Amino acid sequence: MQDHAVVSREEWLKARVALLEREKAFNRERDALSHERQALPWVEVTKDYTFDTAAGKKSLGDLFGENSQLVVYHFMYGPDWEAGCKSCSFLADSFDRNVVHLAARDVTLVAVSRAPLETLDAFKKRMGWSFDWISSLGSDFNYDFEVSFTEEAREKGTIRYNYRASEFPADEAPGVSVFYKDADGKIFHTYSTYARGLDMLIACYHFLDLVPKGRDENQLPYPMDWIRLRDEYGKA
Repeated sequence: MQDHAVVSREEWLKARVALLEREKAFNRERDALSHERQALPWVEVTKDYTFDTAAGKKSLGDLFGENSQLVVYHFMYGPDWEAGCKSCSFLADSFDRNVVHLAARDVTLVAVSRAPLETLDAFKKRMGWSFDWISSLGSDFNYDFEVSFTEEAREKGTIRYNYRASEFPADEAPGVSVFYKDADGKIFHTYSTYARGLDMLIACYHFLDLVPKGRDENQLPYPMDWIRLRDEYGKA
């Protein structure tokens, strides 16, 4: 670390109280932004999507279970990949303990990937996860929500990711999509976020933001280069 100022407790407290005012302003702005997000207009989902699950084939509506709100994490895991994305795994490590709390607030959380269900199940077992992770292989779901890209689109440079033209380096990308199902069974797409929009879901990063070194990623080839699958830290 670079040389850091060391001061008296009184001087530290003065600086900390000044920062607290900025933190409070940030929290108020974050609350306002959340209200704007919740007030976005919706789009009705009329296309039929089918997913492979442990309980057999299911529709998008089936994924809600008994809840009216559904959060889908678009987990990067292509049909021919040897393992799931390490950054998605980093994020997904916190899912299991949140599922029950979300259900108490009328929310179902699932992960969706294009890899076959048996591949997802094997990786899920390796990582020690229990959250619902289902396959959209053979469905347009990932393509329609702009987290999977055809070879043709990549060759033509017509990929769209994070609401803009992109040169994404892989055929799969991460994201979160949110849906609502009304009393009549109609489904609405209410929100999707990608790239840095996923940052708020990564608990580990928020702990790192509290410590002196922060995320400490400035000298890395890319920000998440240090991340490993949970069973690979310490390996050569």
